[in-house]
Amino acid sequence: MKFRKPICSFILLLFAFLVLSTGRADAQKVAVKTNLLYAATTSPNLALEFSLGKKLTLDLATGGSLWEYKDNAKFKHWLVQPELRYWICEPFNGHFVGLHGLVSEFNVGGIDVPIAKLSALKEHRYEGFAYGAGLSYGYHWILSPRWNLQLSLGAGYAYVPYTKFDCIKCGEKLEQSNYNYWGVTKASISLVYVLK
Repeated sequence: MKFRKPICSFILLLFAFLVLSTGRADAQKVAVKTNLLYAATTSPNLALEFSLGKKLTLDLATGGSLWEYKDNAKFKHWLVQPELRYWICEPFNGHFVGLHGLVSEFNVGGIDVPIAKLSALKEHRYEGFAYGAGLSYGYHWILSPRWNLQLSLGAGYAYVPYTKFDCIKCGEKLEQSNYNYWGVTKASISLVYVLK
């Protein structure tokens, strides 16, 4: 998969801008996280969460995979998923609700996933983007002064323009279309390290 340079550059600049614009993120109000669910799909990922005040945080998550497997199977993608969170009690403790966005690019095929529409990945390759947003709910457990655990689940909408190819190796284009997805747009079990 060849990432489109203008889009990748834009995403990286946006991510850097959001990190730099968090203002007064002092050391007690910053957390570094990894989503263990996402990592279980062989997708390295990292998130930073910054306190923006008494009830708000900004979570900036990114991850991806450039893996190719035997028989030319692919699971290449990248994802950027910012989220603004409102904490019921206080940041990094207890319940929160969030509004998240997502931008992703993918090149996936030759993988046997016997679940509904994903079963098409066994015989076809799909290449495209996903743009979306949704609402989420989560909970944050304090395990120790620095180590925490965070669960989150979100649902929303994603617009997915894609190109479908006949097989993994030959690459004959079959269809160019888009898909309007409504459903789960975020799921995480994150291990959190709070900086001090």
